[in-house]
Amino acid sequence: MNDKLVFLGLLYFVQGIPYGLQSSLLPVYLRGAGHSLTRIGFTKILYFPWVLKVLWAPLVDRLGTKRHWLVGTVSGLALTCLSSAALAPEAHIWGVAGTLLAMNTLASVQDIAVDGAAVGLLKGRGELGLGNTAQVVGYKAGSVFAGGGLLAVIDVAGWSWMFMLLTFVYAGVALFVWGGPVLDDETVRGQQADGSRRGGQGMDAMRPWRVWRKLLAVPGTPWTVLYVLTYKLGEQGAVTMFPLFLLDHHMTARELGFWNGVIAMGFSICGSSLGGLLLAQFSIGALMRRVFVLRTVSMVFQSSLLTVLEPSPLMKGMAVLSMSVQHFLGGLITTLTFTTMMHCTQRAEESIQATHYSFLATLEVLGKLTFSALAGGVVDWFGFQVAFLFFLTLSAGTALHVWTATFTGALREHQLKEQPK
Repeated sequence: MNDKLVFLGLLYFVQGIPYGLQSSLLPVYLRGAGHSLTRIGFTKILYFPWVLKVLWAPLVDRLGTKRHWLVGTVSGLALTCLSSAALAPEAHIWGVAGTLLAMNTLASVQDIAVDGAAVGLLKGRGELGLGNTAQVVGYKAGSVFAGGGLLAVIDVAGWSWMFMLLTFVYAGVALFVWGGPVLDDETVRGQQADGSRRGGQGMDAMRPWRVWRKLLAVPGTPWTVLYVLTYKLGEQGAVTMFPLFLLDHHMTARELGFWNGVIAMGFSICGSSLGGLLLAQFSIGALMRRVFVLRTVSMVFQSSLLTVLEPSPLMKGMAVLSMSVQHFLGGLITTLTFTTMMHCTQRAEESIQATHYSFLATLEVLGKLTFSALAGGVVDWFGFQVAFLFFLTLSAGTALHVWTATFTGALREHQLKEQPK
């Protein structure tokens, strides 16, 4: 089990690096250069490959092995970083955008392969909880490393050295995956399943509507689809815009890089880790009920800080506390959510499991991405206070949706019992 967790955690770590570069480093850089919140919000279009990944997920399911896909994509990320080391962001802003777009494309394909590997490797509720903790914690650790750690030192180390470091990180992980024993059994399973892929199941690749019908027919999928599209809406707006409010009124870019990019994300990792431990002891329905209510309360506190515009040590401390609590609860919710998604996917046929999970993960990204892109425009049009009231309303609505489902819907405890071993 420890080998599985290290393997998955490392892959999700390198997968989180492009997200950290774009979500933490790029907005602060652009805001410092005087760009509007609306324009900063539209940079989210660079995440578009994550929305499209469900289209090529069936190829990852049916062509080659997960090991081949993982080594290929991680090696591609290493080469992309190597070529990016020659760029100067001030003079080559479109080159920087192209780099992030390429990294997101490769990371989205990597995500399909590692998610498919995780679905096959993790058995039982205990392993699911710990495995999804490794997923979320690894991803966020990569995001902290890129968006917090590198943001804090980029003025000293420079852009080129930063991308040379990332090149060596990706190259090392590619070698680790190539020689790692965790996926050794996959080659045997792939050879055994090869005949069936060339047969009736292979025809589904030519008739995608059959695949979609299979995906939606998996028990629990309709509710999970609605949930993953909406569960982060209010939180995502607050997490995206509150640091920029602080940049405008209370903190420098370097302070934000430390407090929001490192400390707050550290709390997010703690929340994700705690989620895995709690899942081994309590039902997921009871946990989600309580955590979503706590998240709504924390957003009330954060929204109240928007009335304070004068800088002060007290305000700065309250802001750091607010971001830390919000990220802690967000990390806990993310682990619970990905466990719910993976449990739903394990009910699907093995031949479509990677596609099913990629379908849910794509919708999860789509919900967050769409709202993140629009959040800046909402703030520019209506101001921070009105916008955060809207974010709070969305968060409260999601809490009510989850609360209802734990009693009468897809999250009833008898529907989330441990998988047979």
